[in-house]
Amino acid sequence: MAVSQAKVKSVLSGDTLVLVSVNNPTQERLLSLAFVSAPRFQRDKEEPFAFQSRDFLRRLTVGKVIQFKVLYSIPSGTKKDYGHVILQGGERLPETCVAEGWVKLRDDSRRKEMSEEAESLLNSLELPEDKAKAERKGLWAGQGGLVENIYDLPDPKAFVEEYSAKSLDAIVERVLTGDRLVLRLFLSPSKHVQTIVTVAGIKAPKRANTAEGREQPAEPFGNESHQFVETRLLQRNVKVNVLGLTPQNQLICSVRHPNGSIAEFLLKAGLANCQNLHSTLLGAGMKALRQAEKHAKDNQLGLFKGHVPIKGSEGNEVDANVARIVRPDTLTLRLKSGGEKTVQLSSIRGPKPKDDKQAPFEPEAKEFLRKKLIGKHVRVATDGVKAPSEGYEEREVATVFANNKNVALILVEAGYASVIRHRKDDNDRSPYYDELLAAEQVAQSEHKGMWSPTAPAAKTYQDYSESLQKAKIQSSVLQRQKKIPAVVDYVKSASRFTILIPRENAKLTFVLSGIRAPRSARNANEKAEPFGQEAHDFANRRCLQRDVEIDVENTDKQGGFTGVLYINRENFAKLLLEEGYATVHSYSAEQSGHAKELFAAEQKAKEARKGIWHDYDPAAEEADGAPTDDPAPTMANGNANGTTNGASVAAAPASKDYRDVIITHIDPETCALKLQHISPTASHALANLMSAFRTFHVSPSSNSSSLNPPKTGETVAAKFSEDREWYRARVRRNDRDAKSSEVVFIDYGNSETVPWGDIRPLGPADRFGTQKLKAQATDAQLSFCQFPTSNKGYMSDAVSFLRENVEGKQVVARVDFVEKSGGAGAGGAGEGLLWTTIFDPNGRGEGQEVNVNEEVVAEGLAMVPRKLKGWELAQEGTVKKFREREEEAKGERRGMWEYGDLTED
Repeated sequence: MAVSQAKVKSVLSGDTLVLVSVNNPTQERLLSLAFVSAPRFQRDKEEPFAFQSRDFLRRLTVGKVIQFKVLYSIPSGTKKDYGHVILQGGERLPETCVAEGWVKLRDDSRRKEMSEEAESLLNSLELPEDKAKAERKGLWAGQGGLVENIYDLPDPKAFVEEYSAKSLDAIVERVLTGDRLVLRLFLSPSKHVQTIVTVAGIKAPKRANTAEGREQPAEPFGNESHQFVETRLLQRNVKVNVLGLTPQNQLICSVRHPNGSIAEFLLKAGLANCQNLHSTLLGAGMKALRQAEKHAKDNQLGLFKGHVPIKGSEGNEVDANVARIVRPDTLTLRLKSGGEKTVQLSSIRGPKPKDDKQAPFEPEAKEFLRKKLIGKHVRVATDGVKAPSEGYEEREVATVFANNKNVALILVEAGYASVIRHRKDDNDRSPYYDELLAAEQVAQSEHKGMWSPTAPAAKTYQDYSESLQKAKIQSSVLQRQKKIPAVVDYVKSASRFTILIPRENAKLTFVLSGIRAPRSARNANEKAEPFGQEAHDFANRRCLQRDVEIDVENTDKQGGFTGVLYINRENFAKLLLEEGYATVHSYSAEQSGHAKELFAAEQKAKEARKGIWHDYDPAAEEADGAPTDDPAPTMANGNANGTTNGASVAAAPASKDYRDVIITHIDPETCALKLQHISPTASHALANLMSAFRTFHVSPSSNSSSLNPPKTGETVAAKFSEDREWYRARVRRNDRDAKSSEVVFIDYGNSETVPWGDIRPLGPADRFGTQKLKAQATDAQLSFCQFPTSNKGYMSDAVSFLRENVEGKQVVARVDFVEKSGGAGAGGAGEGLLWTTIFDPNGRGEGQEVNVNEEVVAEGLAMVPRKLKGWELAQEGTVKKFREREEEAKGERRGMWEYGDLTED
């Protein structure tokens, strides 16, 4: 018979090959090596050296093209061909196998009628076999050769736990489908496990097969996927990493051929899809599989023939500002063009309102996102468009980045969102989908956010504007506090807001005092006043969901609270006036103490012909006898009665006001200061009062007197925890559950929480009250310095610097401006808020004076305010010098400038 050529598909035993046609891989035939036999494989128990014999022949032949010649056939049942094989390197089989001792001559080999060629081959095998026996090679070793082969894993979960961190050698025994293999795993040289394995990260189509006597057709490209893997992996050595289990308790493993991951090759050829369920098992390894799948899609290969590539987010980014948090997974963005759009964060879902376990976390998740995003600059990359469904309109899904961090990922990491399990055909997903899945798994394991077994306490706000009586009661409490932290929950009009005060659990309607804003239309049938809608939109842009501060002055007849709203430390009424979206209401402006700055802001809008002043005619106003207000602040002893907050005005020359002070307290949240003025009279008066005060409170007669509970805003005697001495204090708020109060020590400015047992009535007012000696702690701020209040790390550095250099020291304070609107604060001395420049006379030793404000800016612990107040603008030389120190800090990458100029956005 002529010599033929074929490719070795697999090896059944040490003496039998499965051959396929070189040109048609579907044509198979068996060829046994002539005159020899090898140990047999049996499921219950393999014969000694069966695996080693087969493995020797496998390594020599699998996947290689060989030449063979059939020498004889035995027609027993199915026809079996016997012959010899010539390898590409010239080696001949069965000669090599016999010489190495992995097969032996059959006992009946000479009983057959054979050709001269066959007889010659048989004779040539006898001498190599005798030599192998003598050298105890292979089967002739006598000892060992047994391999324990486990076919059924008794405990798959325990197996995964034991071998998940190890890389195992294996042989692919069978290829069931493109993503399911039968592997022989080598646990040790004498112990193997043969089991079905699912290839991690992919889902391949099913091939044609016969089940229960019925033929089941292949899924599209199922046969091609099977053949692709079989031609590359069948009976090849691979490396396996055990990752997990399928729901059917089959192993999920990554499988690597020496040439690379079979999953990547299969995906790149378009013969499988990525399996999202395996993402958390593969972690960062999933990225390479996504790239391989993308290659197939882009080139329309295999399963993706006819696929239209979706325009990715790369190069499709836009800049925007976050205008509103609609839900924990949905944002309203304000684009640079001025328009707005609402987007849903790709591939995530916030806590479900209808899920009893998740619903309690929705307000917490929304607040978490508000604090991080509202008003911030973000980059937005659109990933797709969701069709209308379940009452939702069509909406964009997008990946949003804040400070180069994926907002969706931040939410998932905190446990405030879950990851959507997309359908296979749903391509509107996040490009960071695998990272999201991994983050969700970590959040679940650490019981973060909505994965916590304990639901958060519900935050309930008391609406104090629902009746005039409630408003008046609460107003009396709030009027004693200054710059109360709050959140704008809703903008009703340009000058009317719904405000939340978290620390008081209070909700109220807040009305700006001192101005009147044009009314906007409340519905489609109502007509707005001129510039009413523009003013309303401006208030929405600047205030909605923002952190603000409020000073409550009074209540109106409807239960609204009137006062001043500060956004980024600026009076918002002043901002409305500067834009021409409001007019000054003279009486209430004078009552509020902000008349000067409000009239100055209005004059500025008039001169710029802004908003309602677009057709302003100064001559006509003078002819009508309208008053013209001088916007410049009046100065007395270096102090002004109002601020202009950015109005470009020239202040009258005034003598500089220098004062000797001790800085008694530095607010860790804002770097606000508390000062005590030093003078023989004041120091002597405070010392005498405190001596008498302490003597009074240690006497037995006052020991039995206590307040349970004290009233908010009341001046009391409180014991300081560090020295256990009694001091004058004012009650800021009460905690009835803990039976304690937060108090401010009015002569020093520091605050702490004190148990009710350490709080007493002040004592005789004529001896210890503020009419006898006013509160000695004065509110102050550093002039020309804006601290990074939103960054706790930088803020902590600034506080530490000030504490180290000036706290508790006698320094000189130059009072640059007195802001009456700042009030005395909680327990302040009543003069107002002092904007000061602090000088340390011996800051560098040897009497060298240090300007502390300049040093703070030079160290990168504060910046020069981007919006200067009127009195600051008047000091051009000082501002210029501070800006030079700021540039110095930027150049040296100090403090807040360590990563560059954070104001460039």
